[in-house]
Amino acid sequence: MAERRGERWLPRYGGKISAEWAVAKLLQILEESPQVYAAAERFLEATDWVTWQLCGAEVRNICTAGYKAIYQDGEYPTDDFFAALNPAFRHATDRFSRDLHPLGGRAGGLTEAATRLTGLKVGTAVAVGNVDAHVTAPAVGATRSGQLVAIMGTSTCHVMIGDTLAEVPGLCGVVAGGITPGTYGYEAGQSGVGDLFGWVVKKLTPPEYHTLAQERGLSVHELLTELGQDQAVGEHGLLALDWLSGNRSVLVDTDLSGMIMGLGLSTRAEDIYRALIEATAFGTRVIVETFNDSGVPVQEFIAAGGLIRNPVLMQTYADVLGLPISVAGSSQAPALGSAMHAAVAAGAYPDISAAADRMARVRRAAYTPDPHRHVAYTQIYQLYKHLHDLFGHEDRTMKTLKRLRDGAVAHKERSEVLA
Repeated sequence: MAERRGERWLPRYGGKISAEWAVAKLLQILEESPQVYAAAERFLEATDWVTWQLCGAEVRNICTAGYKAIYQDGEYPTDDFFAALNPAFRHATDRFSRDLHPLGGRAGGLTEAATRLTGLKVGTAVAVGNVDAHVTAPAVGATRSGQLVAIMGTSTCHVMIGDTLAEVPGLCGVVAGGITPGTYGYEAGQSGVGDLFGWVVKKLTPPEYHTLAQERGLSVHELLTELGQDQAVGEHGLLALDWLSGNRSVLVDTDLSGMIMGLGLSTRAEDIYRALIEATAFGTRVIVETFNDSGVPVQEFIAAGGLIRNPVLMQTYADVLGLPISVAGSSQAPALGSAMHAAVAAGAYPDISAAADRMARVRRAAYTPDPHRHVAYTQIYQLYKHLHDLFGHEDRTMKTLKRLRDGAVAHKERSEVLA
């Protein structure tokens, strides 16, 4: 609908609005539970609700309003747009708020009821709500333009600050003040990363691997990493698409699925594990190149999250990207970033940049690319990019298979009900 109407805010979200975001969820409530929609006076993110419960005031943050509720340039989409989606949806933004507050701001002080929940003193500063990935940026010192932070776990979120506004295809969003006040915050992501490695461990690893890992005092993840770490680039002969959970950026398509090419009877679990590590690195390279091509150059790559504990994975990313990779100096970077915003809200620092100067923890250039492996990986990356564009834009085989699967499941369920 936004595309047909030429809504000017749509390119700031890479051309698509996720079904998981606030406006889509509110529309879903209207269509599936109209009585709940009618009864709801307010509709807000959990982070703002928690803040409300702590300080007794509805204080909404600019970050989630921008990324999730399509708030751009001081306004939400028009009533006419919402009415075009559903006539009963015309006044949807009445359930949001236009009184939005900057990140690091003070929402208020703890109420007496909140002190009984937290054990803290009445009046203790409560910071304006934020997003788990976004608070990580200052925790690793990323408070200036061009520093891309990848929070790597079961999925990966890529956030970056820019001094200028640009429209980046397949982006999750660009929001003024969305990461730090006074700058533009860019967000991209990959739907599945660590989840893919967990899938190999749980579904594809033979019992003898689990036994060997136990005997050696290793996790199966550590064993598979170790068994594949000395392979030459391309030695396993596999190429994977890392879409087992769909593609978030830059295709923004949950109907896509994963693929592994080159399988043979000699393929081992560690080969698949390594191929998926490489595939997620290739997916990250697509995101980095898209930023670069859109006029938002990535000048530094910083990694945080649970996956930075795997040095083989991190070195593979450096080799694929051809970039040095800095890593968070804290194992709990989002918690550190939250504490930094709280310190600003409490008045310990004048702004988040000043807090980052004192509190950030990062190991600069912890991993540097091997130039020979980067050249070899670039050759395989070109093959990945070919498959990425083919199945992401042209070939509908993946979506047809998913449609057939869903139809078969639905038919089976109906048959069981009738039986």
